[in-house]
Amino acid sequence: MDKDPQVPEIPAHIGIIMDGNGRWAKQRGLIRTRGHLEGLAAAKRIVKAASDMGVKYLTLYTFSTENWKRTEEETGFIMGLIKQYLRAEVDFSRENKIRVRHAGDIAGLPKDIQKEIEDSMADTAGFTGMQVVLAINYGGRDEISRAVRKFAANSGADLSKISEKDISAYLDNPDIPDPDLIIRSAGEYRTSNFLPWQGAYSELYFSDKFWPDWDKEDLQAAVADYHKRDRRFGSAAG
Repeated sequence: MDKDPQVPEIPAHIGIIMDGNGRWAKQRGLIRTRGHLEGLAAAKRIVKAASDMGVKYLTLYTFSTENWKRTEEETGFIMGLIKQYLRAEVDFSRENKIRVRHAGDIAGLPKDIQKEIEDSMADTAGFTGMQVVLAINYGGRDEISRAVRKFAANSGADLSKISEKDISAYLDNPDIPDPDLIIRSAGEYRTSNFLPWQGAYSELYFSDKFWPDWDKEDLQAAVADYHKRDRRFGSAAG
C-alpha cells in the first residue's frame, strides 16, 4: 500500500538528551536527587508516548561517561534509579513488546547494574515493538574509540584502510538506523557527546522545559517541528 502523502511520517529513530533534572529540583528548593526521581517519571511518560506514536527506536541519554565527575552520592542514586527502572518496567515492556538495549561502556558500570542491563536485554530480546536504547556510561568519543579498537583487534584488520563503513560496523548498535531527530531539554544548545557519529545529519530540537516537566505533548511538538524540516543530507535545496 502506498503511503498517504498527507500523513507526516513519524521519525523512525529519536534520541533524547534528558537534561535539567538538577535545575528543576533547585528551582523548587529540593535536593538534586528529587529531580532525578522526577526525571525517571518523565522518561516513563515519553517512552509510552513514543511507543504509542509509532517510533521504532528511542535512545535515551541516561548517564554519560562525564557524569562520574558528580558526587558519589548523586551517581550512586542515579545507578539505583536505573536498576529500579529496569526492574519496574518489565511488565510494561512485555505489554508493549518493547525491546531494551544498551549503548555505552558496560564494563565500566558496577557489576549489579551490568547484570540488570544484561537481564533486561535478554528478557526483551524477542519483542518486536519499539526498541529503547539506554545510553548508560555512554560518551560518543568513547564509543568511536572503542569501535576503532575492536576493528584493530579483528584478525587481519589494517588501520590504514579503515573506512566510515568499518567504524559504523563496530559501534555499539550498528543495526539501528541513525537518529532522524535529536531532542534536548532544559535550554542547552549543544549535543554533549551524544551520538556524534550517528547524529551527523540528525535534525536538532531544543526545548527550554526542564526534563521532569516533559510529557507526551512536548514530544508531539518536537515531532511536529521535525515535519517542517527539509532534510537534504548535503544535497542542494530544491
